[in-house]
Amino acid sequence: MTTRILPAAGDPDAARHIATLLSQLPAAEPAVPVPDSTTLLDTLARLAADSVDELPEVVLVHERIGPVPALELIREVALRFPAVGVVLVSSDAGPALFSAAMDAGARGLVGLPLSYEELAARVQAAAQWSVGVRRHLGRGAAADVFTGPGGRVVTVTGAKGGVGTTFTAVQFALAAAASGRRTALVDMDLQAGDVGSYLDVQFRRSIADLAGIQDISPRVLQDAVYEDRTGLALLLAPADGERGEEVDERAARHIVGALRSRYEIVVVDCGTQVTGATAATVEMADVAVLVTTPDVVAVRAAKRMVRMWERLQVRKAEDTAMVVNRWSKHTEIQPALIEKITKTRATRTPVPAAFKELQGVVDAGRVQDLDNRSTVKQALWTLAGELGLLAAAEDRPRAAAGPGATLAVRAPGPVARLRRGREG
Repeated sequence: MTTRILPAAGDPDAARHIATLLSQLPAAEPAVPVPDSTTLLDTLARLAADSVDELPEVVLVHERIGPVPALELIREVALRFPAVGVVLVSSDAGPALFSAAMDAGARGLVGLPLSYEELAARVQAAAQWSVGVRRHLGRGAAADVFTGPGGRVVTVTGAKGGVGTTFTAVQFALAAAASGRRTALVDMDLQAGDVGSYLDVQFRRSIADLAGIQDISPRVLQDAVYEDRTGLALLLAPADGERGEEVDERAARHIVGALRSRYEIVVVDCGTQVTGATAATVEMADVAVLVTTPDVVAVRAAKRMVRMWERLQVRKAEDTAMVVNRWSKHTEIQPALIEKITKTRATRTPVPAAFKELQGVVDAGRVQDLDNRSTVKQALWTLAGELGLLAAAEDRPRAAAGPGATLAVRAPGPVARLRRGREG
Protein backbone atom coordinates (compact mmCIF):
# COMPACT_ATOMS: atom_id res chain seq x y z
CA MET A 1 0.00 0.00 0.00
CA THR A 2 1.26 3.45 -0.92
CA THR A 3 1.34 5.95 1.93
CA ARG A 4 0.67 9.56 0.96
CA ILE A 5 2.49 12.02 3.24
CA LEU A 6 2.08 15.79 3.41
CA PRO A 7 4.85 17.57 5.38
CA ALA A 8 4.32 21.06 6.83
CA ALA A 9 7.47 22.97 7.80
CA GLY A 10 8.09 26.71 7.89
CA ASP A 11 11.88 26.36 7.95
CA PRO A 12 13.17 25.72 4.37
CA ASP A 13 16.16 23.68 5.58
CA ALA A 14 13.96 21.51 7.78
CA ALA A 15 11.49 21.06 4.91
CA ARG A 16 14.26 19.86 2.58
CA HIS A 17 15.65 17.46 5.17
CA ILE A 18 12.20 16.00 5.90
CA ALA A 19 11.45 15.64 2.19
CA THR A 20 14.75 13.83 1.60
CA LEU A 21 14.11 11.30 4.36
CA LEU A 22 10.50 10.76 3.32
CA SER A 23 11.57 10.00 -0.25
CA GLN A 24 13.64 7.11 1.10
CA LEU A 25 10.73 5.43 2.89
CA PRO A 26 9.39 2.30 1.16
CA ALA A 27 5.99 2.68 -0.56
CA ALA A 28 5.89 6.36 0.43
CA GLU A 29 4.48 9.12 -1.75
CA PRO A 30 5.56 12.41 -0.14
CA ALA A 31 4.04 15.66 -1.38
CA VAL A 32 5.86 18.96 -1.69
CA PRO A 33 6.13 20.47 1.81
CA VAL A 34 3.74 23.31 2.62
CA PRO A 35 5.24 26.37 4.37
CA ASP A 36 2.54 27.43 6.85
CA SER A 37 -0.62 26.42 8.68
CA THR A 38 -2.96 28.31 6.34
CA THR A 39 -1.63 26.54 3.26
CA LEU A 40 -1.85 23.17 5.01
CA LEU A 41 -5.50 23.62 6.00
CA ASP A 42 -6.44 25.00 2.58
CA THR A 43 -4.71 22.08 0.86
CA LEU A 44 -6.48 19.50 3.01
CA ALA A 45 -9.84 21.23 2.53
CA ARG A 46 -9.39 21.25 -1.24
CA LEU A 47 -8.54 17.54 -1.29
CA ALA A 48 -11.39 16.62 1.05
CA ALA A 49 -13.91 18.51 -1.11
CA ASP A 50 -13.73 15.65 -3.60
CA SER A 51 -13.53 12.70 -1.21
CA VAL A 52 -12.05 11.65 2.12
CA ASP A 53 -10.00 9.14 0.14
CA GLU A 54 -8.17 12.00 -1.59
CA LEU A 55 -6.61 13.10 1.71
CA PRO A 56 -3.06 12.01 2.58
CA GLU A 57 -2.81 9.26 5.14
CA VAL A 58 -0.18 11.13 7.14
CA VAL A 59 0.56 14.81 7.82
CA LEU A 60 3.91 15.75 9.37
CA VAL A 61 3.86 19.02 11.35
CA HIS A 62 7.19 20.64 12.20
CA GLU A 63 7.43 22.42 15.57
CA ARG A 64 8.27 25.78 13.94
CA ILE A 65 5.22 25.92 11.71
CA GLY A 66 3.23 29.16 11.80
CA PRO A 67 1.28 31.34 12.16
CA VAL A 68 -0.89 28.89 14.13
CA PRO A 69 1.23 27.11 16.78
CA ALA A 70 2.00 23.45 16.08
CA LEU A 71 -0.22 21.94 18.80
CA GLU A 72 -3.16 24.16 17.86
CA LEU A 73 -2.68 23.24 14.21
CA ILE A 74 -2.68 19.54 15.09
CA ARG A 75 -5.91 20.02 17.03
CA GLU A 76 -7.49 21.82 14.05
CA VAL A 77 -6.45 19.09 11.60
CA ALA A 78 -7.68 16.34 13.93
CA LEU A 79 -11.07 18.04 14.31
CA ARG A 80 -11.62 18.93 10.66
CA PHE A 81 -9.97 15.89 9.04
CA PRO A 82 -10.36 12.99 11.49
CA ALA A 83 -9.24 10.44 8.89
CA VAL A 84 -5.72 11.90 8.71
CA GLY A 85 -2.94 10.71 11.01
CA VAL A 86 -0.86 13.65 12.27
CA VAL A 87 2.74 13.28 13.46
CA LEU A 88 4.58 16.09 15.28
CA VAL A 89 8.27 16.70 14.57
CA SER A 90 9.96 18.43 17.50
CA SER A 91 13.32 18.91 19.20
CA ASP A 92 11.55 18.25 22.51
CA ALA A 93 10.60 14.58 22.63
CA GLY A 94 9.94 14.51 26.36
CA PRO A 95 6.88 13.01 28.07
CA ALA A 96 5.22 16.40 28.69
CA LEU A 97 5.15 17.34 25.00
CA PHE A 98 4.24 13.78 24.02
CA SER A 99 1.20 13.94 26.31
CA ALA A 100 0.21 17.39 24.99
CA ALA A 101 0.54 16.21 21.39
CA MET A 102 -1.63 13.17 22.06
CA ASP A 103 -4.24 15.36 23.76
CA ALA A 104 -4.27 17.58 20.67
CA GLY A 105 -4.95 14.58 18.41
CA ALA A 106 -1.50 13.61 17.12
CA ARG A 107 -0.78 9.97 16.33
CA GLY A 108 2.95 10.19 17.04
CA LEU A 109 5.96 12.32 17.95
CA VAL A 110 9.31 12.24 16.17
CA GLY A 111 12.35 13.83 17.80
CA LEU A 112 14.92 16.07 16.16
CA PRO A 113 17.41 15.46 14.70
CA LEU A 114 15.42 13.04 12.56
CA SER A 115 16.44 9.42 12.27
CA TYR A 116 15.27 7.21 9.42
CA GLU A 117 14.16 4.36 11.70
CA GLU A 118 12.07 6.49 14.05
CA LEU A 119 10.46 8.45 11.20
CA ALA A 120 9.60 5.25 9.33
CA ALA A 121 8.03 3.68 12.43
CA ARG A 122 5.90 6.73 13.30
CA VAL A 123 4.73 7.26 9.73
CA GLN A 124 3.81 3.58 9.34
CA ALA A 125 1.83 3.57 12.60
CA ALA A 126 -0.05 6.76 11.68
CA ALA A 127 -0.79 5.44 8.20
CA GLN A 128 -2.19 2.16 9.55
CA TRP A 129 -4.41 4.09 11.95
CA SER A 130 -5.64 6.35 9.12
CA VAL A 131 -6.51 3.39 6.91
CA GLY A 132 -8.46 1.79 9.76
CA VAL A 133 -10.43 4.97 10.42
CA ARG A 134 -11.34 5.34 6.73
CA ARG A 135 -12.48 1.74 6.58
CA HIS A 136 -14.64 2.40 9.64
CA LEU A 137 -16.08 5.60 8.16
CA GLY A 138 -16.74 3.82 4.91
CA ARG A 139 -19.16 1.48 6.65
CA GLY A 140 -21.17 4.48 7.81
CA ALA A 141 -20.54 3.91 11.50
CA ALA A 142 -19.70 7.58 11.96
CA ALA A 143 -22.05 9.16 9.46
CA ASP A 144 -23.00 11.89 11.89
CA VAL A 145 -19.48 13.32 11.92
CA PHE A 146 -18.64 15.99 9.36
CA THR A 147 -15.42 14.91 7.67
CA GLY A 148 -13.32 16.85 5.20
CA PRO A 149 -13.33 20.62 5.40
CA GLY A 150 -16.02 20.66 8.08
CA GLY A 151 -18.74 23.22 8.45
CA ARG A 152 -18.75 26.75 7.06
CA VAL A 153 -17.81 29.45 9.58
CA VAL A 154 -19.25 32.93 9.06
CA THR A 155 -18.31 35.80 11.37
CA VAL A 156 -20.46 38.92 11.71
CA THR A 157 -18.66 41.99 13.09
CA GLY A 158 -19.99 45.50 13.58
CA ALA A 159 -18.13 48.59 12.46
CA LYS A 160 -19.36 50.22 15.69
CA GLY A 161 -22.05 49.68 18.27
CA GLY A 162 -25.66 50.03 17.17
CA VAL A 163 -25.29 49.11 13.49
CA GLY A 164 -27.31 45.89 13.82
CA THR A 165 -24.58 43.27 14.19
CA THR A 166 -26.40 40.84 16.48
CA PHE A 167 -29.70 41.13 14.63
CA THR A 168 -27.89 40.37 11.36
CA ALA A 169 -26.08 37.36 12.83
CA VAL A 170 -29.31 35.96 14.31
CA GLN A 171 -31.20 36.30 11.03
CA PHE A 172 -28.36 34.67 9.07
CA ALA A 173 -28.46 31.71 11.46
CA LEU A 174 -32.27 31.45 11.34
CA ALA A 175 -32.19 31.49 7.55
CA ALA A 176 -29.57 28.72 7.43
CA ALA A 177 -31.51 26.56 9.89
CA ALA A 178 -34.78 27.11 8.00
CA SER A 179 -33.13 25.94 4.79
CA GLY A 180 -32.31 22.61 6.40
CA ARG A 181 -28.70 23.25 7.44
CA ARG A 182 -27.57 22.08 10.89
CA THR A 183 -26.65 25.46 12.32
CA ALA A 184 -24.87 26.81 15.40
CA LEU A 185 -25.00 30.46 16.51
CA VAL A 186 -22.14 31.61 18.74
CA ASP A 187 -22.12 34.81 20.79
CA MET A 188 -18.48 35.93 20.81
CA ASP A 189 -19.36 39.40 22.09
CA LEU A 190 -17.99 38.20 25.39
CA GLN A 191 -18.78 41.12 27.66
CA ALA A 192 -21.98 42.44 26.12
CA GLY A 193 -23.51 39.56 24.18
CA ASP A 194 -27.24 39.87 23.45
CA VAL A 195 -28.01 36.80 21.35
CA GLY A 196 -29.92 35.24 24.26
CA SER A 197 -31.93 38.43 24.77
CA TYR A 198 -32.89 38.60 21.09
CA LEU A 199 -34.17 35.01 21.15
CA ASP A 200 -35.68 35.03 24.66
CA VAL A 201 -33.25 32.35 25.88
CA GLN A 202 -31.65 31.91 29.29
CA PHE A 203 -29.21 29.06 29.83
CA ARG A 204 -26.84 28.16 32.65
CA ARG A 205 -23.95 27.33 30.30
CA SER A 206 -21.91 29.66 28.13
CA ILE A 207 -18.86 29.74 25.87
CA ALA A 208 -16.70 30.46 28.94
CA ASP A 209 -17.46 26.96 30.26
CA LEU A 210 -15.59 25.49 27.29
CA ALA A 211 -12.54 27.76 27.57
CA GLY A 212 -10.43 25.56 29.84
CA ILE A 213 -11.36 22.17 28.36
CA GLN A 214 -8.59 20.48 26.40
CA ASP A 215 -10.71 17.84 24.68
CA ILE A 216 -14.13 19.15 23.62
CA SER A 217 -15.92 15.89 22.96
CA PRO A 218 -19.41 15.79 21.37
CA ARG A 219 -20.94 15.20 24.81
CA VAL A 220 -19.08 18.15 26.38
CA LEU A 221 -20.17 20.35 23.50
CA GLN A 222 -23.76 19.17 23.81
CA ASP A 223 -23.81 20.15 27.49
CA ALA A 224 -22.69 23.71 26.69
CA VAL A 225 -25.00 24.28 23.73
CA TYR A 226 -28.68 25.23 24.03
CA GLU A 227 -30.88 23.52 21.46
CA ASP A 228 -33.50 26.13 20.63
CA ARG A 229 -36.95 25.44 19.19
CA THR A 230 -35.96 27.43 16.11
CA GLY A 231 -33.54 24.64 15.23
CA LEU A 232 -30.49 26.64 16.24
CA ALA A 233 -27.77 25.36 18.53
CA LEU A 234 -26.87 28.37 20.69
CA LEU A 235 -23.53 28.91 22.41
CA LEU A 236 -24.14 32.02 24.48
CA ALA A 237 -21.85 34.69 25.91
CA PRO A 238 -21.26 34.49 29.68
CA ALA A 239 -23.84 36.26 31.84
CA ASP A 240 -20.99 37.68 33.92
CA GLY A 241 -18.99 39.81 31.49
CA GLU A 242 -15.73 39.46 33.40
CA ARG A 243 -15.70 35.75 32.51
CA GLY A 244 -15.17 36.74 28.90
CA GLU A 245 -11.46 37.07 29.67
CA GLU A 246 -11.35 33.27 30.01
CA VAL A 247 -11.96 32.92 26.27
CA ASP A 248 -8.60 33.78 24.73
CA GLU A 249 -7.29 33.22 21.21
CA ARG A 250 -6.40 29.60 21.84
CA ALA A 251 -9.78 28.80 23.38
CA ALA A 252 -11.61 30.53 20.52
CA ARG A 253 -9.79 28.46 17.91
CA HIS A 254 -10.46 25.29 19.86
CA ILE A 255 -14.16 26.01 20.39
CA VAL A 256 -14.90 27.16 16.85
CA GLY A 257 -12.99 24.17 15.49
CA ALA A 258 -15.09 21.80 17.60
CA LEU A 259 -18.31 23.46 16.40
CA ARG A 260 -17.13 23.34 12.81
CA SER A 261 -16.68 19.59 13.06
CA ARG A 262 -20.28 19.10 14.29
CA TYR A 263 -22.35 21.67 12.38
CA GLU A 264 -22.77 22.57 8.72
CA ILE A 265 -23.02 26.30 9.40
CA VAL A 266 -21.43 28.17 12.32
CA VAL A 267 -22.45 31.83 12.58
CA VAL A 268 -20.38 33.85 15.07
CA ASP A 269 -21.44 37.26 16.40
CA CYS A 270 -18.07 38.95 17.04
CA GLY A 271 -19.50 42.22 18.33
CA THR A 272 -17.53 45.41 17.68
CA GLN A 273 -14.33 44.92 19.70
CA VAL A 274 -11.13 43.32 18.42
CA THR A 275 -9.82 40.85 21.00
CA GLY A 276 -7.58 37.82 20.72
CA ALA A 277 -10.67 35.59 20.54
CA THR A 278 -12.51 37.58 17.86
CA ALA A 279 -9.35 38.13 15.80
CA ALA A 280 -8.63 34.38 15.76
CA THR A 281 -12.23 33.62 14.83
CA VAL A 282 -12.32 36.14 11.98
CA GLU A 283 -9.00 34.79 10.70
CA MET A 284 -10.24 31.20 10.56
CA ALA A 285 -13.67 32.08 9.11
CA ASP A 286 -14.68 31.06 5.61
CA VAL A 287 -16.61 34.31 5.25
CA ALA A 288 -16.07 37.47 7.32
CA VAL A 289 -18.97 39.94 7.27
CA LEU A 290 -18.58 43.53 8.43
CA VAL A 291 -21.83 45.42 9.12
CA THR A 292 -22.09 49.18 8.78
CA THR A 293 -24.75 51.82 8.31
CA PRO A 294 -24.58 54.46 5.54
CA ASP A 295 -23.45 57.38 7.70
CA VAL A 296 -20.08 59.09 8.06
CA VAL A 297 -19.30 57.91 11.60
CA ALA A 298 -20.09 54.25 10.89
CA VAL A 299 -18.21 54.21 7.58
CA ARG A 300 -15.15 55.72 9.27
CA ALA A 301 -15.41 53.02 11.94
CA ALA A 302 -15.67 50.34 9.23
CA LYS A 303 -12.54 51.67 7.56
CA ARG A 304 -10.77 51.73 10.94
CA MET A 305 -11.78 48.11 11.59
CA VAL A 306 -10.59 46.91 8.18
CA ARG A 307 -7.25 48.67 8.58
CA MET A 308 -6.78 47.14 12.02
CA TRP A 309 -7.50 43.66 10.65
CA GLU A 310 -4.92 44.24 7.92
CA ARG A 311 -2.27 45.52 10.34
CA LEU A 312 -2.80 42.49 12.56
CA GLN A 313 -2.87 40.20 9.49
CA VAL A 314 -6.31 38.97 10.46
CA ARG A 315 -8.16 39.57 7.20
CA LYS A 316 -7.51 41.50 3.99
CA ALA A 317 -9.98 44.21 3.02
CA GLU A 318 -10.82 42.55 -0.29
CA ASP A 319 -11.62 39.32 1.58
CA THR A 320 -14.24 41.07 3.72
CA ALA A 321 -17.94 41.14 2.79
CA MET A 322 -19.54 44.49 3.66
CA VAL A 323 -23.24 44.51 4.60
CA VAL A 324 -24.88 47.94 4.48
CA ASN A 325 -27.71 48.11 7.02
CA ARG A 326 -30.50 50.73 7.19
CA TRP A 327 -30.00 51.68 3.57
CA SER A 328 -32.25 54.00 1.62
CA LYS A 329 -31.99 55.18 -1.95
CA HIS A 330 -32.14 58.71 -0.55
CA THR A 331 -29.01 58.36 1.61
CA GLU A 332 -26.01 60.31 0.38
CA ILE A 333 -23.58 57.47 1.15
CA GLN A 334 -24.37 54.49 -1.08
CA PRO A 335 -22.88 50.94 -0.95
CA ALA A 336 -20.62 51.62 -3.95
CA LEU A 337 -19.02 54.55 -2.14
CA ILE A 338 -18.57 52.50 1.06
CA GLU A 339 -16.92 49.76 -0.99
CA LYS A 340 -14.54 52.32 -2.50
CA ILE A 341 -13.69 53.92 0.85
CA THR A 342 -13.10 50.68 2.77
CA LYS A 343 -11.66 48.62 -0.12
CA THR A 344 -14.02 45.79 0.90
CA ARG A 345 -16.61 44.11 -1.32
CA ALA A 346 -20.13 45.27 -0.64
CA THR A 347 -22.78 42.57 -0.87
CA ARG A 348 -25.32 42.95 -3.66
CA THR A 349 -28.28 43.21 -1.29
CA PRO A 350 -28.43 46.20 1.08
CA VAL A 351 -30.72 45.99 4.12
CA PRO A 352 -33.44 48.66 4.07
CA ALA A 353 -34.11 51.12 6.87
CA ALA A 354 -37.41 49.86 8.29
CA PHE A 355 -37.10 49.75 12.07
CA LYS A 356 -40.87 49.92 12.57
CA GLU A 357 -41.05 46.37 11.19
CA LEU A 358 -38.64 45.21 13.89
CA GLN A 359 -39.62 47.18 16.95
CA GLY A 360 -42.30 44.78 18.22
CA VAL A 361 -40.21 41.60 18.04
CA VAL A 362 -37.05 43.34 19.29
CA ASP A 363 -38.84 44.78 22.32
CA ALA A 364 -40.39 41.36 23.00
CA GLY A 365 -37.00 39.65 22.64
CA ARG A 366 -38.33 37.26 20.00
CA VAL A 367 -36.79 38.23 16.67
CA GLN A 368 -37.50 34.71 15.43
CA ASP A 369 -41.14 35.78 15.19
CA LEU A 370 -40.45 38.55 12.66
CA ASP A 371 -43.07 38.47 9.92
CA ASN A 372 -42.01 36.89 6.64
CA ARG A 373 -43.35 39.97 4.84
CA SER A 374 -40.77 42.17 6.56
CA THR A 375 -38.51 43.82 3.99
CA VAL A 376 -35.63 43.64 6.46
CA LYS A 377 -36.05 39.89 6.94
CA GLN A 378 -36.36 39.32 3.20
CA ALA A 379 -33.15 41.26 2.58
CA LEU A 380 -31.19 39.46 5.30
CA TRP A 381 -32.36 36.02 4.21
CA THR A 382 -31.48 36.89 0.62
CA LEU A 383 -28.04 37.93 1.89
CA ALA A 384 -27.74 34.55 3.64
CA GLY A 385 -28.18 32.92 0.25
CA GLU A 386 -25.69 35.32 -1.31
CA LEU A 387 -23.12 34.33 1.32
CA GLY A 388 -23.65 30.61 0.74
CA LEU A 389 -25.40 29.81 4.03
CA LEU A 390 -28.50 28.17 2.60
CA ALA A 391 -28.97 24.64 1.40
CA ALA A 392 -29.55 24.09 -2.32
CA ALA A 393 -32.98 25.27 -3.44
CA GLU A 394 -34.18 21.77 -4.23
CA ASP A 395 -33.16 20.55 -0.76
CA ARG A 396 -34.61 23.30 1.44
CA PRO A 397 -38.17 23.95 2.60
CA ARG A 398 -40.20 26.02 0.15
CA ALA A 399 -40.76 28.83 2.68
CA ALA A 400 -37.05 29.30 3.14
CA ALA A 401 -36.18 29.41 -0.54
CA GLY A 402 -35.13 32.77 -1.89
CA PRO A 403 -32.91 34.46 -4.42
CA GLY A 404 -29.21 34.92 -4.01
CA ALA A 405 -26.12 33.34 -5.49
CA THR A 406 -23.05 32.38 -3.54
CA LEU A 407 -20.64 35.26 -2.92
CA ALA A 408 -17.14 34.08 -3.72
CA VAL A 409 -15.02 35.15 -0.76
CA ARG A 410 -11.38 34.24 -1.04
CA ALA A 411 -9.59 32.47 1.76
CA PRO A 412 -7.68 34.77 4.13
CA GLY A 413 -3.92 35.05 4.16
CA PRO A 414 -1.73 34.18 7.16
CA VAL A 415 -2.63 35.80 10.45
CA ALA A 416 -0.39 37.06 13.21
CA ARG A 417 -1.87 36.50 16.62
CA LEU A 418 -3.26 39.48 18.43
CA ARG A 419 -0.91 40.30 21.27
CA ARG A 420 -1.95 41.62 24.63
CA GLY A 421 -1.56 45.35 24.82
CA ARG A 422 -2.17 46.07 21.14
CA GLU A 423 -5.11 48.08 19.99
CA GLY A 424 -8.53 46.49 20.37
